[in-house]
Amino acid sequence: MSIFIYTAAELYGWLTQRQPMLVLDVRNKVDFARFQVESPYPFSLMNISYFDFMEIEDECVAQLPRGLPIRVVCAKEGSAKFVAEILDRHGFADIGYLAGGIKSWGNLLVPKLLNPGEQYQLYQFIRPGKASCSYGLQSGVEMMFFDPSRATDFYLDFTRAQGCRLHATLETHLQADYIAGSRILAEKSGAQFYANSGDFSGAKITYHPLTDGEEILFSQPGPPVKAIFTPGHTPGSTSYLVDNRFLITGDTLFIQSIGRPDLGGQVEAWSDTLFETLQKIKGMAGKLIILPGHYMNWQEAGSDLTFAASLSNTLEHNREIFSIADKPGFLAFIKGNMRQQPAEYATIRLINANLEQVDNDKAEELDLGKNECAATAYAARQQTNG
Repeated sequence: MSIFIYTAAELYGWLTQRQPMLVLDVRNKVDFARFQVESPYPFSLMNISYFDFMEIEDECVAQLPRGLPIRVVCAKEGSAKFVAEILDRHGFADIGYLAGGIKSWGNLLVPKLLNPGEQYQLYQFIRPGKASCSYGLQSGVEMMFFDPSRATDFYLDFTRAQGCRLHATLETHLQADYIAGSRILAEKSGAQFYANSGDFSGAKITYHPLTDGEEILFSQPGPPVKAIFTPGHTPGSTSYLVDNRFLITGDTLFIQSIGRPDLGGQVEAWSDTLFETLQKIKGMAGKLIILPGHYMNWQEAGSDLTFAASLSNTLEHNREIFSIADKPGFLAFIKGNMRQQPAEYATIRLINANLEQVDNDKAEELDLGKNECAATAYAARQQTNG
């Protein structure tokens, strides 16, 4: 029998190493269209529902290439195992099915060290299933996290593996597109939770309310972290300047787009505020390294598969946006490049404010799927084109 179970981390490794294989997704077409495995490099991907394998087995099997490793993906694991067993009976070799189903891919975090060889360590945690990034800053035996996901065990295990204790967890804003982990991390570890009351004033969370320009310090000497208020995507959006070199921008500025200011239903007021914030960022030092909360696609990654770019290069990528000279023109751009926000965003905001609780299965359902936090002409065209 040639069937085995593989993990999301193993799948990411095979994809980034460009190993030849077929990823066979056996979910229904609606779920597949909403959220699927993606890679920095081209790979073979097929979607054939496991219901089809149940009803027209021979026709489904005939569509698959022989001699190529097959990695089966489904919603929860069981359907992928079922299809893998069918393929095994038909003589296919090297068949694996994803442990935990697509949710394990959606929750996968890939740590990348951004500044090797320095006295402190700044990590980017790439979440391929969400096209999002969180960050970790280690100084000595202390760790800070920025915008952690709900996979809190990963962050705590990572902290322990580095020989650290969790010192602080910080949010750039009240997230709408994924369930944040800062509240749970703070509760589990005793770490301080930092956030902007512009977003969190009504939340049922114990947190330290930031002031603009405030420095967040380690217990021992370490790199300075300054909170810089950058409202617009949300009223309380905050960027964090690390060591006067790295700017963690959350959903305010991405490498090839900007954050959308309409998620709170006040597009005109927030658009004006975001325009002012972008002018403020535009005046910062061009050598600053922008570390975004999301990416639009893998083309934004560097050769090391991290998402980081100088402010100068980021401004160049977004030159059409930054060339807009006034607030009316910026508002026209925003209105012309918006698409309907997912309905679940309202619920996710309530969960992240601890104003609503859901069970784990519901949290998984809400948390999966690509983000919709950017204002880009590309995204608007994609919605128009279906």
